[in-house]
Amino acid sequence: MIQEMNITLTTDKRLKQEHHMILRFVAHLFSVVFHPLFIPFYVVAFLVYYHPSYFSGISFYTKFEILRSVAFNTILFPAFALLVMKGLGFVRSVFLHSRQDRIGPYLANMIFYFWMARVFFNFKPELTPVLATFMTGVFLTTAAGLIANIYSKISMHAIGCGGLLGIFIIIMNSNSMLMTWPLSIAILITGIVCTSRLMVSDHTQKEIYSGLVVGLICQFAAAIVIL
Repeated sequence: MIQEMNITLTTDKRLKQEHHMILRFVAHLFSVVFHPLFIPFYVVAFLVYYHPSYFSGISFYTKFEILRSVAFNTILFPAFALLVMKGLGFVRSVFLHSRQDRIGPYLANMIFYFWMARVFFNFKPELTPVLATFMTGVFLTTAAGLIANIYSKISMHAIGCGGLLGIFIIIMNSNSMLMTWPLSIAILITGIVCTSRLMVSDHTQKEIYSGLVVGLICQFAAAIVIL
């Protein structure tokens, strides 16, 4: 009987370990899919292809060019800059575990985001000002993240999710489209991503919540000034 109890306890322990490993895998997966580098591309793709009025008169080629520019300036160039910094020894890990490692990528991303916002500003008469507003918010968020990084390792993933929520709330308040489902999905994604970061990173709840607040405030600030 004792042997049977030991076997049962061993089986339960193994099942718990497997369950924990699956949860961590899912958490890592969401952390990668919704990496802060990808959030601007996701938002612009949503606006370009799913908003009913902002891009209704824009050709397919123009939409592709917009997404191509966003992909290069918010994903490829920042990722390449990070790899260069890693190769030169400016950062110890591409996962940016320490606050010191994050300084260079923050500065590099600020340049790329500022340029992308400027491009959208130059084409604002032809394109909706929401694009310029969003990218300006992303630039402000990165600058705020750099400043906050002096005091704590604020969560970049939470900052990105805060920006996602912020721009969706701004679009909802503009009454340009029904945002019930998009905003609900954004809230769900934010909850899953932030929970994932608490599971697989060394971030505290304070660093997660402060990241969300920074992302929201910077988007609202950009909207107040531009829209």
